[in-house]
Amino acid sequence: MNTPKSPIVLIAGHWLGAWAWDDVLEHLAAGNAQATALTLPGLDPEDPARATRTLEEQAAAITDVVTRVGAPVTLVAHSGANFPVSLVLDRHPELIRRMVWVDSGPVGPGSVFLPGFPEDAELPLPDFESLGQQASLEGLSEAVLDRFRTRAVPEPGPVLREPLELTNDARRNVPTTLVCCSIPGAQMLELARSGHPMFAETSELTDVEVLDLPTGHWPMWSRSADLAEVIAAAAG
Repeated sequence: MNTPKSPIVLIAGHWLGAWAWDDVLEHLAAGNAQATALTLPGLDPEDPARATRTLEEQAAAITDVVTRVGAPVTLVAHSGANFPVSLVLDRHPELIRRMVWVDSGPVGPGSVFLPGFPEDAELPLPDFESLGQQASLEGLSEAVLDRFRTRAVPEPGPVLREPLELTNDARRNVPTTLVCCSIPGAQMLELARSGHPMFAETSELTDVEVLDLPTGHWPMWSRSADLAEVIAAAAG
């Protein structure tokens, strides 16, 4: 693995903290990468105000870490981390050398993850049968699923129901790598071109590389070494 040329910041999706990247971090460290994983506000089980954290707070935390480790960085976002990361891209595209979306992608203006989500509610990790109908669990052992269940933190309600306010088209010019796992890249691009709301913003990117890494929706566990290699290459 070649040593990356920019610092790497890793952000996992819903219910997950920095711990979700432990295996990937181990592989990146072996290649002398400077990599940092972040637990977003609202996903620290020790935070007494956890359930009320907002997208604004999450975006501010990402910006703080990116600045601290030495921008411009390679910013890696998995799954539902796309909401706060899209906000950071909109406000500070100059801080991001390359964007890497892991089975995820940029979100468009006005998007809401769960419209009408109840006030004063939060979203716990569903049972795995229900979750598997929404996102592929391919490649995850029983031990990994047990760890997922044990360490998952309910997603704070405000980040699920707040609309995303984006105004800066420069966010679309940041060089981007799309790592496609549970959906092949060709299918994802076709959905983007057809205007599918989940992928429409992808069609607006001006500098994009699409890589297939076939596995389930959590490749940091099912193919950690391969994902680390992809991230290191993107950072280099």
